[in-house]
Amino acid sequence: MPRLTGVNIPDQKQILYSLTYIYGVGISSAKKILKQAKVKQDKKAKNLTEKELNALKKALGDYKVEGDLKRSLVSDIKRLKEIKCWRGMRHSKGLPVRGQKTRKNSRTIRGNVRKTVASGRKAPPAPK
Repeated sequence: MPRLTGVNIPDQKQILYSLTYIYGVGISSAKKILKQAKVKQDKKAKNLTEKELNALKKALGDYKVEGDLKRSLVSDIKRLKEIKCWRGMRHSKGLPVRGQKTRKNSRTIRGNVRKTVASGRKAPPAPK
């Protein structure tokens, strides 16, 4: 398995889709990285040469991925909480941040996952 930025990428997949296993790299940025590294998109990850792997590592160096990206996201949320802006308050209260309704939805963010219960009707008595 080739290893890029501390992540083992799958061998059997095309390199375009294998790159998306890296946190912070989606399909569009993977296409840009492959174009910059001059690697064909349909090539399997196991068939990459050392030269191509080094070119991919160099191209990935321009992007903020994995730990750096996660750290910056955490620091951004922390900054929002410290300045007590609306988004920061929503983060600290554990409510949806992007304007969603909360009356019926947002169960997952609030941690109030309901179990499905049968209707309130009584079951008919069993025949004797």
